[in-house]
Amino acid sequence: MTTIKQKQKKPFLQRLNTQGVAGYVFTLPFIVGFLAFMIIPMLMSFYFAFTRYNILSAPVFTGLDNFVQMFTKDPVFWQSFWATMYYVVFSVPLRLIMALLIALLLVRKSKASGLYRALFYLPSIVGSSVAIAILWKRMFASDGVINALLQGIGINSEIAWLGRTDTAIWTLIILAVWQFGSSMLIFLAGLKQIPIALYEVADIEGAGPLTRFFRITFPMLTPTIFFNLINQLINGFMAFTQSYIITQGRPRNSTLFYTVYMYQNSFTYNKMGFGCAMAWFMIVIVGSLTFILFKTQNKWVYYES
Repeated sequence: MTTIKQKQKKPFLQRLNTQGVAGYVFTLPFIVGFLAFMIIPMLMSFYFAFTRYNILSAPVFTGLDNFVQMFTKDPVFWQSFWATMYYVVFSVPLRLIMALLIALLLVRKSKASGLYRALFYLPSIVGSSVAIAILWKRMFASDGVINALLQGIGINSEIAWLGRTDTAIWTLIILAVWQFGSSMLIFLAGLKQIPIALYEVADIEGAGPLTRFFRITFPMLTPTIFFNLINQLINGFMAFTQSYIITQGRPRNSTLFYTVYMYQNSFTYNKMGFGCAMAWFMIVIVGSLTFILFKTQNKWVYYES
């Protein structure tokens, strides 16, 4: 009996081992890439944050000197931080509102709905490219398209949009809002998950469009809004190309994004240790904001379950 049971179990064990080996083989590229390009660089940057390191010579451990200099002796650091916060505070809500409005318009099926979705999604694909940044810079120049359009409708305008501290940051915010396509598609998917029966009951009760939106659409869409909010918040703090190409942080560092200043310290000024300290401070800020959103979601996010 023992021999028969062993013969019956052997093929299963062999098959299990084969499946296990195959699983490790297929996941090995991801594991190697995750370790080589994520975990190991993060650990190295954490060590470099406590050193004086200029890439060309060996790092010298300095303790908390980089953080002390960052918080108390570098006014440009705080300028870049608050410029980024200003950008995030305004660009993220405006982008989500625009994405939701367009999604509400496109949720109804029509012959051209697929074309419209593709056209609205296109800016999200090309919007972060260097070519679009250069084009945007030319549009908002003193002799650019924006001023020409204003003059065409009778407004005598030669505003230096990129040369004024009160308008330069808004050119970057408008560019971010224009790239609402990815959030729009996610909102479309969320809108299609709302049961039609709820709207039918609301029609029977005589509810108007605003009532249906605030009593049905918005509550049922809050998980999608929460998901988009987290993604766009992280993307906002990671913004780089807009500031680096369009304004280079000018005027007077009013558009100097945190990532651009971190890049300058790391590769232009050869202060890699200081740049790594800046990176870890931003990780703490983004992580804290994300943690707060997750902890407060039970107060405004509605889950059907």
